Amino acid sequence: MKSLTDEWNHLRRGKWIMVIFVAPLVAALFFGLMFSRNQLSETPVVVVDEDHSSYSRQLIEAINASPLMKVTNVFPNRLSPDILLANEQAVAVIVIPDGLQQRQDKGLSSSIGIWMDNTMPSSLGGIRPAIQEIVTTENTTLAITRLTQEGMDIKSAKDLVSPLSLVQRMLYNPTSSYIGTMVIGFVNIIILMLTTGAAGAIAPRLRQEGKLLSAGSSPFQLWIRVLPYAILSTCSSLLSYGLLKQVGQMRFEVAPYVFIVPLLLYSMALCLLAMLLGYSVQNVSKVGSRMSLILYPSFLVTGIQLTPLAFPAFFQVTAWALPMNWLNRLIRGMAFRNGELGFYSVELGACILIIGMASLGIGFVLRRESRRQLLNLEAGTA
Repeated sequence: MKSLTDEWNHLRRGKWIMVIFVAPLVAALFFGLMFSRNQLSETPVVVVDEDHSSYSRQLIEAINASPLMKVTNVFPNRLSPDILLANEQAVAVIVIPDGLQQRQDKGLSSSIGIWMDNTMPSSLGGIRPAIQEIVTTENTTLAITRLTQEGMDIKSAKDLVSPLSLVQRMLYNPTSSYIGTMVIGFVNIIILMLTTGAAGAIAPRLRQEGKLLSAGSSPFQLWIRVLPYAILSTCSSLLSYGLLKQVGQMRFEVAPYVFIVPLLLYSMALCLLAMLLGYSVQNVSKVGSRMSLILYPSFLVTGIQLTPLAFPAFFQVTAWALPMNWLNRLIRGMAFRNGELGFYSVELGACILIIGMASLGIGFVLRRESRRQLLNLEAGTA
């Protein structure tokens, strides 16, 4: 308990307690407001109308009426896409070919072209399904109209043209909100960066102060020092998630008092892993560079910007050693899908395994340093 009291006194003298709460809350507020619109709507597109017919104007109105597209300009003749897509005033060009209405009147098929600027793929997410929906609707309407003109009743025509319909429902994140993906990922990364920097500096700081082995070679005297960091990190995370729920309407279904359990396990795993990686650092100022071994992989392969399923199997397995990989899975499972705690024994077990392995590693390096110091003392007295 003396080690715990000593570490708490060190925390109170510094600014880390204030930073661990203020920085994530500021990030949650900033990014929550920044991405509160959830997704890109009314993506700007331009239309090249080579047909100049009433039907082409009807198509342009349908495109502009889509909630996912906005027609910013209509050109009568085809131009180079380099010109039309310059200056990012539009991200796609839709080309309506000459003779479209004439071919439609004759019952012939036609093709509508679309050029898309894929330098920023995220801006095209709504265009493809929107234009496909318009084309499908037009095809169905034209087919039913032609069949009714030939004497078939409307119901039979609909059954013939569209015998199978698709009903779909987006679960857990129906608006494709960035709050539950990138924003919460940014907040978690900030908390991770602050927590690993502080926990990873414990052993180097004690070594510089001459206190590392003052309480003996038992790893418990180091293990217990991470408790304040884990508890404060957990509290900071819960407050940040609550702010995201209020500011950015983030989905968070599980009761906070239930989610404290996985958060505490994650924070302990993170702190102990950071302590193990930072143990051999001789200067506290160099701890940050060592913590990049946790920070960068956590940002890249744990499911913040891209689902881990998109990575090769090697990177998916590598991510198992990172506590944030399991935190993100717990957030998606418990907070977003409202899963019960018992459903996620694998994720909880992984955090406990990291805690155990890191504790064993800390005990090993501490005993080794204690033995080396003892040998040096014996050699000096001899």
